[in-house]
Amino acid sequence: MSAGSEMEALVAQAKQAIGAVADLDALEALASELTGRKSLIAKANQELKDLPPGERPEAGRRIGQARAAINALFEARRGELMAAGEAERIRAERIDVSLPGPSVRIGHEHVISKTIGDLTEILVGMGYRVAEGNEVDTDYYNFEALNTPPGHPARSMQDTLYVESGRGEEVLLRTQTSGVQVHEMESCSPPLYMIAPGRVFRRDTLDPSHSPVFHQIEGLAVDSDLTLGDLAGTLKFFIREYFGGEREIKLRPSYFPFTEPSVEVSMSCFLCDGSGCRTCGHAGWIEVLGAGMVDPNVFGSVGYDSERWTGFAFGLGVERFAMLRYGIPDIRLLYENDQRFLSQF
Repeated sequence: MSAGSEMEALVAQAKQAIGAVADLDALEALASELTGRKSLIAKANQELKDLPPGERPEAGRRIGQARAAINALFEARRGELMAAGEAERIRAERIDVSLPGPSVRIGHEHVISKTIGDLTEILVGMGYRVAEGNEVDTDYYNFEALNTPPGHPARSMQDTLYVESGRGEEVLLRTQTSGVQVHEMESCSPPLYMIAPGRVFRRDTLDPSHSPVFHQIEGLAVDSDLTLGDLAGTLKFFIREYFGGEREIKLRPSYFPFTEPSVEVSMSCFLCDGSGCRTCGHAGWIEVLGAGMVDPNVFGSVGYDSERWTGFAFGLGVERFAMLRYGIPDIRLLYENDQRFLSQF
């Protein structure tokens, strides 16, 4: 067989083999086989030197034509495969905009944040403004300015988390948001109506009803001629707005260093309406917060004239209000980030 016939046969075989290739990787492997260093074309090139000188030009031209024809076949098939791959990619990535989109789970407020927001909204609607303070404060603002003497149990290391200040003063993680009231009274003249929501810290063991980190809202009203009756009316309206219904409140004498007189405030049980059930311990009443008239010593620490101004203060635990309203049995549920629990709110 002549060189021309061999090259024609090789091109015909290549055309058939290239047309049968289904992917680019297989095509590149076939290209190495048909036109690489060990291919029949490469071998024919090497044998040119063995031909008579007069036959070499024609044989070389035939080999070159065959190589060009095979390369053209490869390029054509490569283009077909790339076009088919692109079409498949477009088909796979195509989006039918008429179909509904994927369901997206939308987050929402944590139940503690929701409770703070609900309580704050009620109090702001009653004329109180929101004040914020530092979670790290000095012993003076957390205790001394609030008429808490050095020997008071609340100042012991068992309750308070002290930190190193490096400035010779006692610095602590605040145990109550009442210190914000002192800061505000130092910078504002009466009359003053404010609330201080925030996080507080105590050396407590975590159990179903206690947490070393929790949230409070402190309220303070300073004006002329405020009385315990004004405090009772304020709290009755506030309790009814949050818990609904015709809740009644009861004030029982108590003791807080920064109020005199001091009271513990209970509300009629929202489940049994005062008749007695497991929620209220069959007493008909649920203790909800502490309050009282501001002690004149506290006014003295901020330069208020206690002969001219009177005031009342109240403080509540946000977690307790949330647990009562939503029937949450364990405070730890509020901090465990269990989606099954949180999704209910």
